[in-house]
Amino acid sequence: MDKSLELLDYKGVFKYFSEISKIPRGSGNEGEISNYLVSFAKAHQLEYTQDAANNVVMIKEATPGFEQEPAIILQGHMDMVCEKLKDSTHDFLKDEIKLIVEGDFLHADGTTLGADNGIAVAYILALFSDETMEHPRLEAIITTDEEVGMNGAKQLDLSHLQGKYMINLDSEEEGYILCSCAGGLRGTSTLPINRVSEFGKKVKISIGGLLGGHSGIDIVSNRANATKLMGRLLFDLRETSSFGLIHMQGGFKDNVIPRESNAELLISAGEDKDLKEEFNSIKNNITELMTIYQQELSASEPELHFEVEDLGDDTFEPLHRVSFEKLLFLLTNMPNGVQVMSSHIQGLVESSLNLGIFNIEEEQVTLCFAVRSSLSSYKHYLSNRLSYISNFLGGDYFIRFEYPSWEYKMDSPLREHFKKLYKEQYGKDMKVEAIHAGLECGLIYEKLPGIDIVSIGPDMFGVHTIEERLNISSTIRVYKFLETIIKGKIGA
Repeated sequence: MDKSLELLDYKGVFKYFSEISKIPRGSGNEGEISNYLVSFAKAHQLEYTQDAANNVVMIKEATPGFEQEPAIILQGHMDMVCEKLKDSTHDFLKDEIKLIVEGDFLHADGTTLGADNGIAVAYILALFSDETMEHPRLEAIITTDEEVGMNGAKQLDLSHLQGKYMINLDSEEEGYILCSCAGGLRGTSTLPINRVSEFGKKVKISIGGLLGGHSGIDIVSNRANATKLMGRLLFDLRETSSFGLIHMQGGFKDNVIPRESNAELLISAGEDKDLKEEFNSIKNNITELMTIYQQELSASEPELHFEVEDLGDDTFEPLHRVSFEKLLFLLTNMPNGVQVMSSHIQGLVESSLNLGIFNIEEEQVTLCFAVRSSLSSYKHYLSNRLSYISNFLGGDYFIRFEYPSWEYKMDSPLREHFKKLYKEQYGKDMKVEAIHAGLECGLIYEKLPGIDIVSIGPDMFGVHTIEERLNISSTIRVYKFLETIIKGKIGA
């Protein structure tokens, strides 16, 4: 562990976070981190299960005097979103996350930090290794594949658990207690394409510097989607320039707002055409349009930049004109971003969707969406719109997976316990909120009906992006408060 981080550590929270940061744990690659958790359980003589999905459940029996208190479940996920700088050589399949302490913040070296949700795992390991704290029976649920559809939580067998209360540790703002979250689904649209063969000049357009971010938490912040912006550029460019489209790509995760997009165009050779002059002309037209977009987005996307490159002359295979027009129609008319704000909770997004992945392949175009809503009916309405547009153009659409919302519980002794102890410990009220992002609470509630759930976490910023930062002092304060919660008798 970094020496400066070691000096700041409390009860091993950052020791464990440093240990798990050495283990590659991108979604779908959790075997090693899952085995690490099993080794931890064995070393501390804890009852545990590890299922076929690599979920790990650990149990720590109550200390004397707490045997009759209701069991408390602590819950988080072991996987992380893997994003990195464009020129980074980091390999998420084998390289450790390099941690950097900067003032009161912890961040990674050119990659996502993985505090979402590694800090939950670190909290659980610190609590379960503490032999001095008094507590009721503690049950930990650490899931896999949360970031790509909550696949681990869907496969959980929780029939052996006794927990009446659950503390989800996947929130990102200290002083807030979450009591509800949106449900969601992931949908994929495909459109078949035809290509032609033409000689001409290949031109590459790159858009970058956007903030990106979490498609649930940051969708309300009016952040531009690089793929949608590239689609607008191609749509507007048709008015002044003649070109074909060879390739286009944007985004790598459907639950991340794309920060970058690139497209390859073809300027066709023809009578009286000087390809160099045509390149300069289209470059000027692109520059004019991008300058307009930069002015429009100056407040929300101050670092927006672009580049236009000449990739040389040759014979290429751009899309047939009909395929291009269908693609452009699809790209410009598919809904994206905030769709409805909540009528019940001020400032809360009720329904949204994010075009997270766009890629032109050899014979088809693929678009992947993350759809979220507090209302199941509106979630399916948005999904049906995606299906309708895709099918209308001769394409296809299918839902890859779906998860339920976590509905607000009117009577929650656990929530009142949190509010009471927070007021006593800090002298101020804990804020109760709902969140537009998806949590695993809804799926777990379906498996353990009637369970009382809240969600908390320390201050984090820029999750799902390379700017992800974790506040160190906030992390320690939340852990200390968690100790207070667990040692206090709920309802007493």
